[in-house]
Amino acid sequence: MADQPPHTYRRRETTSGSSIHKQISSSSAARKFVALSLIRISLLYMEAKRICEGKVLTRKKNQDPPIVALLCNLWGRVVAAILWPFHILGMKLVFCQMRSAIGISKAGISGGGSLPLHIDKFFEAIGVKLQNGYGLTETSPVVACRRPDNIVLGTVGYPLNFTEIMIVDLETGRPLPDGSKGIVKVRGPQVMNGYYKNESATGEAIDEDGWFNSGDIGWIVPKHSTGMSRQCGGMLVLEGRAKDTIVLSTGENVEPSGLEEAVMRSNLIQHILVVGQDQRRLGALIVPNRDELLLAAKNRLLINDENSELSKDKMISLLHEEVRNRTKDCSFHIGPITIVDEPFTVENGLMTPTMKVRRDKVIDLYKVEIANLFK
Repeated sequence: MADQPPHTYRRRETTSGSSIHKQISSSSAARKFVALSLIRISLLYMEAKRICEGKVLTRKKNQDPPIVALLCNLWGRVVAAILWPFHILGMKLVFCQMRSAIGISKAGISGGGSLPLHIDKFFEAIGVKLQNGYGLTETSPVVACRRPDNIVLGTVGYPLNFTEIMIVDLETGRPLPDGSKGIVKVRGPQVMNGYYKNESATGEAIDEDGWFNSGDIGWIVPKHSTGMSRQCGGMLVLEGRAKDTIVLSTGENVEPSGLEEAVMRSNLIQHILVVGQDQRRLGALIVPNRDELLLAAKNRLLINDENSELSKDKMISLLHEEVRNRTKDCSFHIGPITIVDEPFTVENGLMTPTMKVRRDKVIDLYKVEIANLFK
């Protein structure tokens, strides 16, 4: 029996960004240039390597023609061969120190839900294999996990033995084919019998056939026998929570997690929450990293060295530009933003113990500010 009806992730994300960013930022200009260049090269090397190994994610059900698959494989091999010496150089000169700084040598484990893709790619580039898994309290707690011999970034791996995963339509509940995005349902021996003394919640979570509604949005990678995705078929990809979906007044559904994940790659931003339910466009609440924001303003000559104050208008202008640059490749874009002074923490109740923002709490606390965003 489980005793808490809200189906929450249990995710422990690996901490990396702050310690490594500080390590690089405190280095000399030459060291910083070398480190960042080798990281970029290794990221490109890994992209090419994934093409060769057939580990490129796709939702396409149809395979590429053999000639296209052959040319892509050849291109990947050539690029990987050119970049390989520089990747090895990075491993010896820079990445070993980075791994030492975060206390991970060759492998790490992250559980509960999907890792942000930029974190996944970064760890892969510096030589750390991340075993990422997925599960909930109600599933005791593992449903799917990556296999050490077949790690595909962006996925949480294959379902465990004797575990079934089905993707259903959000509105109709009908099963969807591989590659289609919908609600993730789970059936297996690890699924709970029900919530303790709460039959109504149990009935909402588990149907008569034993399928547990996770409340998560995801899709299963289509099976391909050849091409860039030949090693990915059957893996589960997560894309957010159904209850977090923002429905615009235009009728479009937006998963905010992708936008938030893209923006959180910026060192100028400490927290962001995308809002816009029933509005024509999206907005965001942002907790800025004031020290980094001040440094960026000085670098752009918006303020002089003696001035340690940055006006709110200049802060918003800088943040707008940063958000726009970070989300330029996303399907949706963020419009108006407002600055929030208080960070989201576990202590003030705005984050869960697993470091996930409590959307409902934040939206309720800043409902006036959110309303003013769209006036």
